[in-house]
Amino acid sequence: MVLKIISATEARVGTNILIDGEVYTVKKIDISKTGKHGHSKARIEAVGMIKGQKKVFVIPGHDRLEVPIVNKRKAQILSKANKKASVMDLESFETLEIDCPDEEVFSQLEENGNCEYWDIEGTKIIKRKI
Repeated sequence: MVLKIISATEARVGTNILIDGEVYTVKKIDISKTGKHGHSKARIEAVGMIKGQKKVFVIPGHDRLEVPIVNKRKAQILSKANKKASVMDLESFETLEIDCPDEEVFSQLEENGNCEYWDIEGTKIIKRKI
């Protein structure tokens, strides 16, 4: 589910965008001026929110980019193993099994401790320990 659609020239550093079905965060954007008969171009460097892959691409400034919904929620950690944690959402009290791709964050997690997880277009990942 997409929250809104923006043009490429409206994107700023820190904006989350959807490219080829993957969610990326804009790290750098360069917008070139228009030529005599041309259109502006946007060179965007982005990093994947889930897998951390880097992507650099150039698109016309009037092209549309989708901005996904990112829900940030809190949970209590019930158990952890193999880069996954079993957590209980602190608002809805539902139990979830969530991936934690960042090894540094995974090592900080403690049972009965709290964490913040993000729900990005239906994909849930643990982002930090609270």
